Amino acid sequence: MFNFIRLVQNENMKIFRRVGTWVMIGLLLLATVVSGLVFNNIYGDQEKDQWKEDLQKQIQQDQKMLQNDALAPNIRKQVEEEIKIKQYRIDHSIAPDKETLWGFIYDSVYLSSLIILFTIIVGGTSVAGEFSWGTIKLLLIRSASRSKILLSKYLSTLLFALAMLGCLFLFSMLVGSVFFGVSGWDSPHLMVEDGNVIEKNRILHIFGMYGLQSVDLLMMVTFAFMISTVFRSSSLAIGLAIFLMFSGNTVVSFLAIQKVEWVKYTLFANTNLSLYLEGAPLMEGMTLSFSITVLAVYFVIFNIISWIVFNKRDVAA
Repeated sequence: MFNFIRLVQNENMKIFRRVGTWVMIGLLLLATVVSGLVFNNIYGDQEKDQWKEDLQKQIQQDQKMLQNDALAPNIRKQVEEEIKIKQYRIDHSIAPDKETLWGFIYDSVYLSSLIILFTIIVGGTSVAGEFSWGTIKLLLIRSASRSKILLSKYLSTLLFALAMLGCLFLFSMLVGSVFFGVSGWDSPHLMVEDGNVIEKNRILHIFGMYGLQSVDLLMMVTFAFMISTVFRSSSLAIGLAIFLMFSGNTVVSFLAIQKVEWVKYTLFANTNLSLYLEGAPLMEGMTLSFSITVLAVYFVIFNIISWIVFNKRDVAA
């Protein structure tokens, strides 16, 4: 057990000794600061006493949008729910929270897509990089089995992803405090459930979003790690993983709009679990338990492929 912990520590040291890792952390901080500047520019100058009038104007614009018969069903549903939430804010005097600390932290969760990109780069070099750099033989002459070496690399990549997610939360809190202060923590999160607007604890909702993003990260780590194990070239592994991530999400979104049934069984149709937290699944009939089951199947398949390929691969080849 101690030897395995040492293996994980060594892999973590490899990751955080690279200049590129600290560049990624710096880019994440920069992206958070830029987001803060954009949010402050958009919401900072708004008259807080006139928010009801602003929402009323937005409702009128949304109602005009609904008159368009060519509007996609999922977009129509989203607009209808937005109208209900805005009207609920007006009726119950709940001001929009975009210009608050917790509102900024909530919206900053979507910067996790940048973390996924960084994780693919780290995961893509984890195994394939050892072959590219010619260090795989030195790694395998240790007393540890191939399975333990593979697992240590997988866990270190996962720990990197979680560390980056923690950095995102910390950066968002610091930047949000500078631009928006620390007020607004008691503002509820509003969402539509069964046709009715309900209030949820804002902070618990944010932690729920981060928790679901962790599942997304877990799957992308596993996916990138499998590709890194299958291919000897780290650049090929990274490029292919990034291409599949972006093209996969685009294709899945297009097919979902076309109501293609089989698309709900694909990986990228189920990775964004935060949709369920908002009460807006990608397709009708999809549930949180369904997506978790699909992801569990992919998780097992990806890890089995990684294990078989790494243990059977001829290092001398």
